[in-house]
Amino acid sequence: MADLNALVDQLSELTVLEAAELSKLLEEKWGVSAAAAVAVAAPAGGGAGAAPAEEAKDEFDVILTGDGGKKINVIKEVRAITGLGLTEAKTLVESAPKAVKEGVNKDEAEKLKKQLEEAGATVELK
Repeated sequence: MADLNALVDQLSELTVLEAAELSKLLEEKWGVSAAAAVAVAAPAGGGAGAAPAEEAKDEFDVILTGDGGKKINVIKEVRAITGLGLTEAKTLVESAPKAVKEGVNKDEAEKLKKQLEEAGATVELK
């Protein structure tokens, strides 16, 4: 198995252009894209409505409801939280209200809400 810490260090050293090229190469090799992964993850979290009420209290969805007029800052924060590329993050912000993260615990949801609000976004927890 690869040394994951070394891999993280190597990826952290990539320039934005190199990271974009890496993303394209991985999409071609694996036949998937970051946008497809988000689209697939959304329905999986959407089934939580059928779960018992007790379970629903343990998991929260962080919903971006608006960019507060600071779209660039919000896009940067969405990218940091989700790992999406620039285009995907921009699309997510522009299509608000939209889930940024789904099925997270209360502490993480509050932390993400605070991060997004500090960037200028309006956020709901569901």
